[in-house]
Amino acid sequence: MKTLLGKKIGMTQIFTEAGEVVPVTVIEAGPVSVTQIKTVETDGYNAVQVGFADAKPQRVNKPLTGHYKKAGVTVKKHLAEFAPEDGESYELGQVLTVSVFEEGKKLDITGISKGKGTQGNIKRHGHHRGPMTHGSKHKRLAGALAAGTYPSRVFKGNAGPGRMGRDTVTVQNVVLVKVIEERNLLLVKGAVPGKRGGLLRIRYAIKGQGR
Repeated sequence: MKTLLGKKIGMTQIFTEAGEVVPVTVIEAGPVSVTQIKTVETDGYNAVQVGFADAKPQRVNKPLTGHYKKAGVTVKKHLAEFAPEDGESYELGQVLTVSVFEEGKKLDITGISKGKGTQGNIKRHGHHRGPMTHGSKHKRLAGALAAGTYPSRVFKGNAGPGRMGRDTVTVQNVVLVKVIEERNLLLVKGAVPGKRGGLLRIRYAIKGQGR
C-alpha cells in the first residue's frame, strides 16, 4: 500500500550538502491505525481502512465509537481506504508510520486546494482584460459569449465567473527530500495543495521512481 494520511504544516527551506537551497513543504504524516480490513468475500472488494489524528470521544457517534473499539484503536478524525498491493497483509490496530517511505523517492500527494469564493473570469480562467482607454466599460468583464442570430445562446461549459478553488488536486512525482521518523515528518520538494492544517493523502508515485 505504502500510503499515508497527513497534515500540511507549512513551507520552509533546507540546504543540501553542496550549499544549495531547497524549498520544502513540511507534512506531518501519520501515524495511521488500521481500523478495518475489507475483503472480496465480506465487502465485495479488497481494501484497508485507516484512521488518522485522534479525536475527542464526544465528537464521534456511537456506531463509529463501536467501530473503533472493535479495531482496538482510539477514535479518529479522518478515515480513508486504500487498495493493498499484492502480497501485503495487515492486522486490525496495526500502526503505520513514515518509515514506509524512503528518501529520494517520488510521491503523489492529494489535497483540497484553497477556496477563493466567487471570482471573475480573469482570475478564474486567466482571460485577458479589455481595453483600458477610449471609454471602455469592459476592463475586467467577459467579452462576447455567443453569436447573435446563430446559435443565439451561450454554449454549455463556457468559461466564465463562478466558484473558484476547493477542488481535489493531485501533484505528481514530488521528490521526498527528508524523512524525520521521530517526529512523523516528511519534507517534500516544492508546494502541495491546500492550506496549513489541510488533510493530505501521500503515496508512492504511480509514474516515476516510486516503487
